[in-house]
Amino acid sequence: MTMCRTDRAWILAILFAGGFAAGGGVALADATYRVSQKGRAFDPPHLTIARGDTVAIQNDDAGLLHHVYVEADGFGFDSGEQRSGEVVPVTFPKRGRFDVLCGIHPKMRLIVDVR
Repeated sequence: MTMCRTDRAWILAILFAGGFAAGGGVALADATYRVSQKGRAFDPPHLTIARGDTVAIQNDDAGLLHHVYVEADGFGFDSGEQRSGEVVPVTFPKRGRFDVLCGIHPKMRLIVDVR
């Protein structure tokens, strides 16, 4: 069976639902962190994680699209359009400081320090 991006987002939302209530930036299954997009901002706006950890970014802005991306030497990510409620997992494979941005809302910025 092949899963589309929406199916993966739904599965992640179910798996991490218990951790979402705990608040942004809380470690969920040892190596997954939750970040909310709400009010055209990332919450929390800064994370420090280990190499190989995943950040699950959920669009909590009702009726707004987001577009998560990272452009860095040796690492890039582009979610495409991210609809309300959709979860986008981003795994950081290398150490460094990364700016996670929204291609639709240029003032949105998440800083991820990977140790």
